[in-house]
Amino acid sequence: MRLPPSVVHGYRRFSLYNSPYPAHDRGCAIDLYPADSRGRSPVAGEVVATRTVRAPPKPYAADEEFLILVDIDADRTGLRVDRPIDEGIVARILHVRPEVSPGDVVDVGDDLGPMVRSGFFAPWVGNHVHVGFRRSEQNLLRAGGSLPVEAAVDVEPLTWDGVGTVTRTGDTYAVLDSPTHPAPGERFAGIAGLVGGEAGAGTAGEETLTVLDGGLAHYTGGGLPGRTVAAGAPESTTVTLLGHHLGDATGRDVAWRDVDVLANGDRITGLSLFAARDPAFGAKLVCPDREFDVGDAVRVTVRDSDEPIRLG
Repeated sequence: MRLPPSVVHGYRRFSLYNSPYPAHDRGCAIDLYPADSRGRSPVAGEVVATRTVRAPPKPYAADEEFLILVDIDADRTGLRVDRPIDEGIVARILHVRPEVSPGDVVDVGDDLGPMVRSGFFAPWVGNHVHVGFRRSEQNLLRAGGSLPVEAAVDVEPLTWDGVGTVTRTGDTYAVLDSPTHPAPGERFAGIAGLVGGEAGAGTAGEETLTVLDGGLAHYTGGGLPGRTVAAGAPESTTVTLLGHHLGDATGRDVAWRDVDVLANGDRITGLSLFAARDPAFGAKLVCPDREFDVGDAVRVTVRDSDEPIRLG
């Protein structure tokens, strides 16, 4: 499934891998972050069902979650399907309190309802629309089992030396002023790692800058959403950031190695990696146990770990 630029550019950022939940394994769901508090539809089609489910109890979140199922009109959505699927495609949309009902017809960008911050969210995660795609004959209520999805937009890889100044903070995170987005609002960009060389072979080979996606390394794996693999390329390749071997990529999927992320020498939970066109783009530190103030100078490094932080 390839979401067209006309859909993706309706949101300020997106991620395929930055989640601990199996629904995102191997990039089988996409999180789309809107510019306001309303859940905009990423697809065109007919609403076939809505559901309310219980969410894990969290002091900062609602205890209800919502599911909206939309029978997709692929042509009106601009959705590219890699191979014919006669049964039809249904979109599973989460984190929106539905103000639509079964039988309603929606277009891309239509307001489905207010965003919901449920107990499925980590406290440092912003409001977003979660979308997965199923064949209509599949179990539409089960969390896992969606088809792989791609965002059909170019994402510019940004080199980063790990240095920055804190520009804003929350209770569980801090955002740095670097790397600097080259064209905020116009196109997507993301922090890049070096990808190249056969994993475990000890050879660098030809290295390319590729955008990283995921929770480094507090979630088990991440991804390279813009990567394409040429015929004859090694099955598994190394991924490095800040001069450190982070993990090994198979296709666009990355298994993180056992590493720690440090800020000014102190271990933090990790880095939140995604593609964005935000004007206030910069490295996002996940640090619920470490306080930063606006204006603090920070150097981020990575080291091997015997006891890495793993949240899912």
